[in-house]
Amino acid sequence: MNAEIEKKYKSWLGYESLEKDLKDELLSMPENVIEDAFYRDLEFGTGGLRGTIGAGTNRMNVLTVAKASQGYADYINAKYGKGSSVAISYDSRIKSDVFAKKSAEVFAANGIKVYIYPNLSPVPTCSFATRYYKCQAGVMITASHNPSKYNGFKAYGPDGCQLTTEGAAETLAKINALDIFKDIKYTKFEDGIASGMISYIGPDCLTAYLAEVKKQSQLGDAEVDKNVAIVYTPLNGSGLVPVTRVLKEMGFNNVSVVKEQEKPDGNFPTCPYPNPEIYEAMQLGMKTANEKGADLLMATDPDCDRVGCAVKGKDGKFVLITGNQCGLLLIDYICKRRIEMGTMPKDPLLIKTIVTTDLADKLAASYGLKTINVLTGFKYIGEQIGYLEEKGETKRYVFGFEESYGCLAGTYVRDKDAVVACMLIAEMFAYYKAKGLSFLDLLADIYKREGYCMNTLYTSLFEGASGFAKMTELMNGLRTDPVKEVAGVKVVGTEDYLNGFNGLPKSDVVKLRFEDGCTATFRPSGTEPKLKMYFSVLGKDEEEASEKEKAFHEFFAKRLA
Repeated sequence: MNAEIEKKYKSWLGYESLEKDLKDELLSMPENVIEDAFYRDLEFGTGGLRGTIGAGTNRMNVLTVAKASQGYADYINAKYGKGSSVAISYDSRIKSDVFAKKSAEVFAANGIKVYIYPNLSPVPTCSFATRYYKCQAGVMITASHNPSKYNGFKAYGPDGCQLTTEGAAETLAKINALDIFKDIKYTKFEDGIASGMISYIGPDCLTAYLAEVKKQSQLGDAEVDKNVAIVYTPLNGSGLVPVTRVLKEMGFNNVSVVKEQEKPDGNFPTCPYPNPEIYEAMQLGMKTANEKGADLLMATDPDCDRVGCAVKGKDGKFVLITGNQCGLLLIDYICKRRIEMGTMPKDPLLIKTIVTTDLADKLAASYGLKTINVLTGFKYIGEQIGYLEEKGETKRYVFGFEESYGCLAGTYVRDKDAVVACMLIAEMFAYYKAKGLSFLDLLADIYKREGYCMNTLYTSLFEGASGFAKMTELMNGLRTDPVKEVAGVKVVGTEDYLNGFNGLPKSDVVKLRFEDGCTATFRPSGTEPKLKMYFSVLGKDEEEASEKEKAFHEFFAKRLA
């Protein structure tokens, strides 16, 4: 075993205040697991922390959460001074409530007032509470759509947007300066409540949030049948209360919930990978929708910032709508309704990420919208909204979305919001059903108008220290030995974001542009040990695009094997 790793391992074992479950885990660890648990510290990046739950510096546990909280507290106090406050929320994941309370204890001990939700609550409500209470920071304990063994710590700034590059770097420097055993300040949660340094967030905050969500409705005075049969599943996460409440308050009373996935459960027993992007997570919902005779299924991930949906095809079978397709449908619907109601702003904007379908740019332009493309991560969309706010131009923002099933209408929060997405999808479905049109009909119409575009995502897993090194090697290979053509189609441009590109921050991303308008983008995941490949392939129809996409996949699968 590496000497440095062994030293870290023994220091954890020797820590007198180490919790019994962590000590027992350390004592039972085989050598290879010890190496993975201690070969590095969990990295605090622009997405905060995320990792598997367990003992070690490369794990999510009360010590690593406390250290991150202390570093963030030091950053907050240095930047904003006395009287600062923080809003904290958490989802249904294993130990989310424990980590949230531990974080609250550290902030309170550092003189930072804490507002914490009394029960689990979604990502967008954390962003909203940060703004509602005029806090200097927010913290959300979640690992989003990752498997049950993961948890995480998301950090927000005073605007309710996740920390971007500069703030994350400064916080990381504060964290790295700390000794995990000696430099953390604690108070007891109960003492914090008694002293007033920790307060529970009241129901008024959720009511105010939902009022803002409902303002994003585009129905106006359109006559629709709100009795459409809808099935919803929170995938054992935090979306149940806000999603069902907003649908009911908007008049959608024929909503059924998937019983097996209704209650919070961090083990996610019916969908080990609780991600609405994948078919397996949607299977139980589709089964329930068939039993209920519903035509629309919606599913939110555990922290309720992503939504997936499925609709019945002409053969009666459910068809999953991808994140890119849902984004296109919402752009089309929102723009049509805004123009019809005379509410389209001057110089309107769509904001999306560089790995999101290029077809969105064309569709938005057809309605007079300019598109701003940003790095992967909704924090960069939130950052752009912040820039608009500084100039008093937030009304220009019409919509923002990313291919990974996250979107936002409105500027009341600065992160993706599956609650408003569910409301808009439900009303869009009802609006078009009254006209005899399905989502599949609408997509076909968009493709007819703007051209067919197939978007696919592939991931390769690279776990542990050796996997991380291999992933780095593969990304470097795209730079040092560039691809010149694929299946006879030449590469006409390479966008390397490692040192920044087009004014965007540095990021380990390579995007290839081909002479026929297709693109291929590669990046390591910021939250999992995975390399991601995104293909955006154009064709005259689905068959042609599918053939080209197959050639792309075969080429790059071999190249990055």
